[in-house]
Amino acid sequence: MLAFVVRRLGTMILTMVCLTLVVFFMVNLEPNLTKLALSQMDMRATRADQERWLERNGYREPFFVRYGQWIGVVKKQPIINPETGQATARFSFCSDPVTPVYSGVLQGDFGCSTKFRTTVSSKLFPALGATGILMFWVLVVMVPVSLLIGILAGMREGTRMDRTLSVASIASTATPEYVSGVIFTVVFASWLGWLNGSAASASRGITFYNFTLPVMTLAIYGIGYIARMTRASMVEVMTQQYIRTARLKGLGFGAVVVKHALRNALIAPFTVIMLQFPWLLTGVVIVEVMFRYQGFGYTLVEAASNNDIDLLLGCSLVSVFVVLFTQLISDLGYAYLNPRIRVQ
Repeated sequence: MLAFVVRRLGTMILTMVCLTLVVFFMVNLEPNLTKLALSQMDMRATRADQERWLERNGYREPFFVRYGQWIGVVKKQPIINPETGQATARFSFCSDPVTPVYSGVLQGDFGCSTKFRTTVSSKLFPALGATGILMFWVLVVMVPVSLLIGILAGMREGTRMDRTLSVASIASTATPEYVSGVIFTVVFASWLGWLNGSAASASRGITFYNFTLPVMTLAIYGIGYIARMTRASMVEVMTQQYIRTARLKGLGFGAVVVKHALRNALIAPFTVIMLQFPWLLTGVVIVEVMFRYQGFGYTLVEAASNNDIDLLLGCSLVSVFVVLFTQLISDLGYAYLNPRIRVQ
């Protein structure tokens, strides 16, 4: 198992390097650099003015040099003011080094946010914390409810309960977040007035009134998918020979389900549940914008809309890490639930 984890960690590092290299290339294409220069200058700035700004701030350095500086394996060079000849920071609102120094992702420096005019770390990590809170409450609602629905439906295949729960699961999965979010807002916020249609105030304090709608919107979509997977796994397990043997030995139906069927039935749903983490991290974009909740998704949209290169790179790095890390945890959990994987 230790050798497996070491190999996977090596693969994760190589994958992160490759993917971040691709993202770095895409966000630094010429149209994006031009848009960035215009956003930081007068919109009527000439092409020569834009070129001078890009060159002064280091955007005209060789591609792999800039990528190495962002990673932190190449020293960042200070910006020399042509008028005074003095070394200055790239952006006045960030503490960029004024001497050659290694300062990149490996050193904890994610760059400067040109949109929010602060360091990427001071904007990205609070946004991640806000989204983490949202993800926590979504999982608290989604996982138990979906497992319960899937187990109840799979215990007695073909019954009226199974058909009812299956139809409800399919309906929830077939309804995207932007549709269910609008429906919930109209019904519970506009018509009934029970809940707040905006989660902006949740950044100052989470309450049932201002946080229920975004949690419901994300949880409803995931509940149907996990419930369907749990039901299919439960149906397959309940037809196995060892379940029939347990029933013939005189064990009650509930004891058979809890002691023999449940652990094997949770193998497939566990993998699906782990895959919800990257989906929640990137899927919150629509929900956070819809309910004006300033988390990771909201920050990602703002960075993309305003061509905030360093913030976009930081968001991409976090997304890649979450996807790869959850896949590793999923594989380890699968091996724990299925001992045959460890033997092989």
